[in-house]
Amino acid sequence: MKKISAVNDFVIKFANVNGSGSASANELFARSILRMGVPVSPRNIFPSNIQGLPTWYEVRVSERGYLGRRGGCDLMVAMNPQTWDADVKEIEPGGYLFYDSTRPMPKSKFREDINVLGMPLTQITNEAYTDVRQRQLFKNIIYVGALSALLDIESDAIGQLIGEQYRGKEALLKPNLHALQMGRDYAIAHLDCAGVGLKVKRADNVGKRIFIEGNNAAALGAVYGGATVCAWYPITPSSSVAEAFEKHCRKFRVDPETGKNRFAIVQAEDELASIGMVIGAGWNGARAFTATSGPGISLMTEFIGLAYFAEIPATIINVQRGGPSTGMPTRTQQADLLSCAYASNGDTKHPMLFPEDPKECFDFAATALDLADRLQTPIFLMTDLDIGMNTRLCEPLVWDDDRKYDHGKVMSAEELEAGRDFGRYLDVDGDGIPYRTYPGTHPKRGAYFTRGTTKDRYARYSEEGPVYVDNMQRLERKWETARNLVPHPLTRAASRPSKLGVIYFGSTSPAMTEALDVLEAQGRPLDAMRVRGFPFHASVMEFIASHDQVFVVEQNRDAQFRSMLINEGDLDSARVVPVLHYDGTPITARFIIAAISEHVAFLNVTPIKKVAQ
Repeated sequence: MKKISAVNDFVIKFANVNGSGSASANELFARSILRMGVPVSPRNIFPSNIQGLPTWYEVRVSERGYLGRRGGCDLMVAMNPQTWDADVKEIEPGGYLFYDSTRPMPKSKFREDINVLGMPLTQITNEAYTDVRQRQLFKNIIYVGALSALLDIESDAIGQLIGEQYRGKEALLKPNLHALQMGRDYAIAHLDCAGVGLKVKRADNVGKRIFIEGNNAAALGAVYGGATVCAWYPITPSSSVAEAFEKHCRKFRVDPETGKNRFAIVQAEDELASIGMVIGAGWNGARAFTATSGPGISLMTEFIGLAYFAEIPATIINVQRGGPSTGMPTRTQQADLLSCAYASNGDTKHPMLFPEDPKECFDFAATALDLADRLQTPIFLMTDLDIGMNTRLCEPLVWDDDRKYDHGKVMSAEELEAGRDFGRYLDVDGDGIPYRTYPGTHPKRGAYFTRGTTKDRYARYSEEGPVYVDNMQRLERKWETARNLVPHPLTRAASRPSKLGVIYFGSTSPAMTEALDVLEAQGRPLDAMRVRGFPFHASVMEFIASHDQVFVVEQNRDAQFRSMLINEGDLDSARVVPVLHYDGTPITARFIIAAISEHVAFLNVTPIKKVAQ
């Protein structure tokens, strides 16, 4: 029988039951490979309930450094009878199935084109442990030990990780090391370890990169970016942003002399209240943010419109999930683009930043706080569950200690005292951004009435048409200013001139990187652009104009990013071709390659000419 053979280049998937304690064991497996200098990219696919439903943990092992989902599975660790048939079906021909063979399985439950590795895990744990919970937990460690033998993972690498996890907890350390060794010993004695073609070999391809979740990185970026207020309401998959922010603040934002907190974190009664608190803090001069997901954005829309029209800084971290409505709380999508870009009634537009990994979550969180102050408007950091809740390998988080916060145009007491003209909505230099004052700046000057209704340049109520138009045109000038302030797109040129291009953004990036390499190798080179901010920089439309057709890769049903491109650039829709993935799982390189290849093949078909009669 054919066997897949690969060193440091394969996909292993764990099929477990949620609440079984498998998550920590599966992450231990992934980290042990990373500890051997081989890049890995794990993804946790879990249900929205607490316990009982299926959960999967997929680990991409790639010495070349591909961090996106490839598609397919080379080794399935099938620990959930409920999903057995689907899990077995997913294995690549010539791949491997590792399962608990305590209870005999009928032949019909297997495939003839895969290699089966059975180990009586339940029997082993029942004989070794009497406590029911211990049996379940150590079963997970035992199969990690067996896999270490089958794949040539260094036992010391796993042992060191267990030692670090349970340092100072001898009562937990020894049993875990014992269970690990039990699994390893059994595999060496009873399984054909040499016959497994998937192997891990020590390398040096990780370098100085770190392993961190996007939500954690975004929270740390908010701390370094000067945020002192976080108001939030719990919602998957964004809750850990606020939780991590509190953790980091207790380390960095407590006065060492008085012990007093120099931060405020409020769990509000709902999302509408949380964004209201953020706007109130921003109006008072504090740097404030909230973290939420799609349903929360829906509830916040009224206040977002107020912040836009009253011109109050606010930063919103949107960790997107599957929608609409409650949708799929624990699945990923890029489906809140339109609802955020044009949130609220009337003519509104909001800047958005699109990070590709935890490193950019850190960088862009701080950038968003600067932009909110500079532009005096809501700024959206558009991440998603794939980036936010999965541990990702990325470049180290770096902060320049000489960096100064950009608070934008704030008129001082000295300027007011000197008689400088202050109009809250007065455009003094043509960039559309007016000066503001903080409450209490001056005892007699610089005050204004904040309103969501129409007003003139001096914040006085007005319903006159020309006054309204003047204000809206100034807001449009501010939008044009923002175009050059948001992060600019990055381009990747094909190896030879190409009439085709591709645009992508956010968490699509890792899979897109691999897809571009494969398409290039297949003789289908494409120029590529990763967009990192909205409003779109002028170079985005120039990129589209320079190609016959441009693919737009995104993770939603309705081609929302493509719609924004067409709307903002007044484009011919035929020139921008949608590539859409929206089943809730992270997009794969194989999906992108297949979609683009199919379209390119269609373009190359020569039409049949009619024969003259």
